[in-house]
Amino acid sequence: MSAVDSAVTDRFIEILDRLGEKSIEDYYNPYQMFVWPDELPEDMFWMSQDLVSAHGTDLAEELGPSGMRSLSKWESINFYSLNVHGIRELLTEVISRIHMPGFEVPSDFFHHFIGEENEHMWFFAEFCRRYGKKIYQSGAPKLSRVEDTDVENFLVFARILLFEEMVDHYNLAMSEDESLHETIRQVNRIHHQDESRHIAFGRELVSLLYGTLRDRLDEARLREIEGYLKRYLVYSIQSFYNPYVYRDAGIADSLGFRGRLLADERRRPFERRAVRKPLSFLVRTGIFADDVLPTV
Repeated sequence: MSAVDSAVTDRFIEILDRLGEKSIEDYYNPYQMFVWPDELPEDMFWMSQDLVSAHGTDLAEELGPSGMRSLSKWESINFYSLNVHGIRELLTEVISRIHMPGFEVPSDFFHHFIGEENEHMWFFAEFCRRYGKKIYQSGAPKLSRVEDTDVENFLVFARILLFEEMVDHYNLAMSEDESLHETIRQVNRIHHQDESRHIAFGRELVSLLYGTLRDRLDEARLREIEGYLKRYLVYSIQSFYNPYVYRDAGIADSLGFRGRLLADERRRPFERRAVRKPLSFLVRTGIFADDVLPTV
């Protein structure tokens, strides 16, 4: 028996049952739910202003209101593109484990998870194609295969959780932002509704998987795992600073613009806000010894 099923608790089974029932109750058909307007207004922000990567810096003042609105358009396309690529990766990993030995208990919920994430990928891609005429490419590092299967399983689901938690920060903010177009609010609202279940499941699963590692790995190996996840989190933060986005927004020196933003300490509070919840969870469960992120 693998680490997953050997670590299952009554609490985990109860949570799976409740989340599965909620998935059925909340089911919707995205192909019928969304009414896509032919275009979105160019004179509005397409992303909450405090989520735009230049917000709070001198560069925002240099761009001015019109430039910031243009930047928000392309950063929204980048955000949904990141979702498309992130979902494709997590679907690949979950599908490779469904109904495999050791994953018998969560496999029923995996079916809900896979179905919902596939629909999320469709409507995010639909938004990008309709309103940006593109899906930005991803340079996300692939997870190398690890000889220790239990470590690999943990890293897979920890990465999925970190991705979902960060995305949900953006989803929740934009779903509640009355200054945004209703289509943008709806896309984020629907995704947040489903992700709240996925995050609840992910936290329980990651906690279970880590418990098996903590029982048999030495402290040095556990801190190595922590370091890997922290670097992944930093990479995820920096993926929101996309030079191709800056180019599409009409910024001449896109690489220089990105470098100035990454070096600007006024961006750190906004970045920390986006990862506050997953960091708090990982520190509270002992997966992280502290909430200090590396500088890359």
